[in-house]
Amino acid sequence: MSKSPSRKPIEIKISTVVAVSAILRDANLAVLDAAMQEMTGGNADFFDDEFAVIDVGSLEPAGQVIDWPAITALLKSYRLNAVAVRNATPEMASEVLAHGLSLDGSVKERAAAAPSTPQQAEIELAPPVAVAEPEPVVVQTAAPAPAATQFAANTMIVDTPVRAGQRIYARGADLIITAAVNNGAEVIADGSIHIYAPLRGRALAGASGNTEARIFTLSMEAELVSIAGMYRTFENGFPQDRAQQATQVRLVGDRIDMLPIKAAA
Repeated sequence: MSKSPSRKPIEIKISTVVAVSAILRDANLAVLDAAMQEMTGGNADFFDDEFAVIDVGSLEPAGQVIDWPAITALLKSYRLNAVAVRNATPEMASEVLAHGLSLDGSVKERAAAAPSTPQQAEIELAPPVAVAEPEPVVVQTAAPAPAATQFAANTMIVDTPVRAGQRIYARGADLIITAAVNNGAEVIADGSIHIYAPLRGRALAGASGNTEARIFTLSMEAELVSIAGMYRTFENGFPQDRAQQATQVRLVGDRIDMLPIKAAA
């Protein structure tokens, strides 16, 4: 059977994957199991087969033996699918990879443990978990992000700069940001993204497949823009009339268009 000449054997698109972060403060399986049991209250539907990133940055630098198959099996029993490890040391890297997990971020030597400090406020990407006191396992967002306000489940507003390494995801909502999105930052929304400041990082609108979503910014300086999985990068620079200009980004067919935002007369 002949194939249609327009049919592509494979396509690569930007895909938004949100993962729960399981922050380990103890590698003892019995302690972790008890903490997870308390956290979920025995509710089998507390998690919904979500992806999980195991964050070992809070473990003591030495003296912790991590049984990766057992840890991933424990998370799996609570319907969390471990896919990667964050803050792994160089000594951990080969073992992590050997057990089929990816390394999330760079591998660095672990500094000596510092006194504990309050955690940053983060935007929830997964069902919120109330933790009154520090627990051996804490479930929170995939990456730190500025504090945000969510209104009527369809608009998220962020009033602080989004810095390198931070990610914000407005699930089922439009995203409004009133400060700069810096290089190395990533902002994602299932709806449209409005940035009333420079966009220097990555912006992904229509993340759940909404082809009508758009991206708006007062200064186009992005590393990447994407709508409904179609993306455009700017290694070779911006169109001459769009660089550092007020711009809207929309999807026309399979093409990302960039248009000026013109003030009403």
